Amino acid sequence: MFKKFTMKQLFIFFTFMMFSLGVIAQNGFYDFVVKDIDGKDFALSSLKGKKVMVVNTASKCGLTPQYARLEKLYQTYGGDNFVIIGFPANNFLKQEPGSDAQIKAFCTEEYGVSFPMMSKISVKGDDMHPLYQWLTEKSKNGVEDSSVSWNFQKYLISKEGKLVKVISPRTDPMDEEIIEWIRKN
Repeated sequence: MFKKFTMKQLFIFFTFMMFSLGVIAQNGFYDFVVKDIDGKDFALSSLKGKKVMVVNTASKCGLTPQYARLEKLYQTYGGDNFVIIGFPANNFLKQEPGSDAQIKAFCTEEYGVSFPMMSKISVKGDDMHPLYQWLTEKSKNGVEDSSVSWNFQKYLISKEGKLVKVISPRTDPMDEEIIEWIRKN
């Protein structure tokens, strides 16, 4: 009924299992490669040493005017120490129905968005993007469980690639708490 294993087979099995567990445990913010709005690979490791605000966006939402405030925040503080990356998502009342090209045109023409925008993804549900799984699951990010409650939810990531805080969608991007976090070493 039970097959006997040799010591060599057991050693290989346990070595493989330990390696696999180690790889899973080491997944972090900088391990992700996403697609930008133009379909090109964007390695989050390129952001090492910067504070990052990750925000899910939508073009047809009551909170869409936050694009202007996000752009102001980026123009004021963006650069060597801080960056915003936007992830269009159609998860809430289908408020981001367009293609990546349409989203890019909208963001540029209506709000002058210059911060990096990524390709449209899902931020909740069965098809949730792996980055958002990391952002929302304590077992992956090591900090806290959360759920994306609406468009324009903000995730603050430290210079070391650690989740620092989840900010409500309704919180103004120029809120003093966010600005203090950016300014702080």
